[in-house]
Amino acid sequence: MPEHRQQRNQSEPPHATNTADASAPSAAAGQPCAPATPRGWRHGSTWLYLVMLAASGVALVVSFVLSAETLQMAREPGKLLSCDVNAVLSCSAVADSWQSEIVKFAGLSYPNAFFGIAAESVFCTIAVIGLARMRMPRWFAACTWLGSLAALAYSYWLTSQSLFVINALCPWCLVLCFATTIQFIAVSHATVTVQGLPARTTALRTYYRLNFDLMVDAVWIVALATLILVKDGAYLFV
Repeated sequence: MPEHRQQRNQSEPPHATNTADASAPSAAAGQPCAPATPRGWRHGSTWLYLVMLAASGVALVVSFVLSAETLQMAREPGKLLSCDVNAVLSCSAVADSWQSEIVKFAGLSYPNAFFGIAAESVFCTIAVIGLARMRMPRWFAACTWLGSLAALAYSYWLTSQSLFVINALCPWCLVLCFATTIQFIAVSHATVTVQGLPARTTALRTYYRLNFDLMVDAVWIVALATLILVKDGAYLFV
């Protein structure tokens, strides 16, 4: 009998262990739930930084073209450029305005396209780093987003000047406007879902997790295109 009772006691788990196991779920339930992270290929680093690389690459090519046209105008003043279609759709009219060279130093002015080459080269490099799945320091990711915002604001200012002040459109500048828009969309998305910034904000994660950004981005692009078509659409398809 003593031997049988001892074997029975050894086969039963201790009462303290059962108590701890029973209390574990309640303790975990008392902890605050972590914000749900958006999942899927559309929220991953490969797709987002690939879109960023494509948009930045297009913007970089356009900056090179605009820089080359600026040099051509300097060598041959008065010569029409290849994108001079009519009085409104004209690269020369935009390039001759003061808005195309707003940075001045020591009596010299510097074309905007030169700064575009420098800026978009940096964004292309950051996109390649992102494709390598390297997690950036928080300060670097924040500066990338701020730089993308600055590029977007600068591009929109130039576009608004072309539409409503100069009253002439440069086809390359329109391409640059849409490229910087897509670049900013991709950078903003990656900053939240890949880099995890801002860390304590759940609203932005929910925004991307529920795919609200698709609707907002589509409306944004369509509104931008509609504004250009309403203002000078008759001259774009001459």
